[in-house]
Amino acid sequence: MHIKRAIEKVPGGMMLVPLFIGALCHTFAPDSGKYLGSFSNGLITGTVPILAVWFFCMGASIKLSATGTVLRKSGTLVVTKIAVAWLVAALASRFIPEHGVEIGFFAGLSTLALVASMDMTNGGLYASIMQQYGSKEEAGAFVLMSLESGPLMTMVILGTAGIASFEPHVFVGAVLPFLVGFALGNIDPELREFFGKAVQTLIPFFAFALGNTINLTVIAQTGLLGVLLGLSVIVITGIPLMLADKFIGGGDGTAGIAASSSAGAAVATPVLIAEMVPQFKAVAPAATALVATSVIVTSVLVPILTAMWSRRIKNRAVKGKVNLEDQMARIK
Repeated sequence: MHIKRAIEKVPGGMMLVPLFIGALCHTFAPDSGKYLGSFSNGLITGTVPILAVWFFCMGASIKLSATGTVLRKSGTLVVTKIAVAWLVAALASRFIPEHGVEIGFFAGLSTLALVASMDMTNGGLYASIMQQYGSKEEAGAFVLMSLESGPLMTMVILGTAGIASFEPHVFVGAVLPFLVGFALGNIDPELREFFGKAVQTLIPFFAFALGNTINLTVIAQTGLLGVLLGLSVIVITGIPLMLADKFIGGGDGTAGIAASSSAGAAVATPVLIAEMVPQFKAVAPAATALVATSVIVTSVLVPILTAMWSRRIKNRAVKGKVNLEDQMARIK
């Protein structure tokens, strides 16, 4: 049996399939962790410690040195993505109640859900798309996108937008594993290789634990809203990213579309933020479900839209070249 291949056919499968299995467990056997106890309970309820290890390994995998082109491209995309998410947070906080929308079609929508779905790019998806439709330098731009992973940028956005306040020691505690991993990985390349191997391996484990915090009835209630959220992420972040890529990054907009997705790691953000700021605990389950749906929607649509845009750009370039050759021939 090729279980891994089957899972990977699902967009973001290594994150979403274990997440769904965990949600099934929580929905139909919510006390299974307490009943089994020991290591099984630790696996079911260990979202935070597993994510802490993953965050450390993620930091260790990031290489400080990169070419100027890669840094300019990735820096442009990352800064634009974060700036758009900050603007959305600032605007949403004025119209959405602190504890989220509680009734009607938009029930479950919160500022936390909007920020978590928009402030992180799916780096793996971006890299694979740009390897096909862009240059090696553009594909390598995912190097800085790893800095968006985890709750760090979400905390910064919520804090600077005046939506939440984080005590300095809580902020330090959230980023310390990442910074220690980053330091060790750049001091010793062998450590970077050693810990970097665990980044992908840990994803199914924290996804399963995270799924055990979700009741499937919440996903059912937020399904269509989650689809709309995913479409909104592509439109609201995609357009500024395209413009930034074209006028600042020196590209043709293709990289901007490729970066307009929701990262699989963003699914964990609402729960992690709620652990640090209790005011978000009420909206975390619905926010998690919404972000998970957004991840699926953007993972499916972003590659299609990128391919369409890339084809259009190339056709335009071919037509321009033919017209130029015709003009040169007439002059002769």
